[in-house]
Amino acid sequence: MATVFVSQVLRPFVPGRSVEVPGRTVGQVVEALGARYPGVIAVLLEDGDLRPGVAVSVGDQLAQDGLLEPVGPGDEVHFLPAFAGG
Repeated sequence: MATVFVSQVLRPFVPGRSVEVPGRTVGQVVEALGARYPGVIAVLLEDGDLRPGVAVSVGDQLAQDGLLEPVGPGDEVHFLPAFAGG
């Protein structure tokens, strides 16, 4: 199971600081979150992909493959507002 840390993006829907959900990819983790916490899918996804304003990290790396990014057992997953600028 992956540990999803509840960022400001998810706080209105997910109680606590973290939650464990199954999933071998970011997409499966999102599905599991959505099944358990209604409203999460609408916040994280748009037209079947991650919303433009949402970034995901798995472990200590920013996810480059979006919903297809692999998630290993015990990985930490963070959904964050995307950062812009330079």
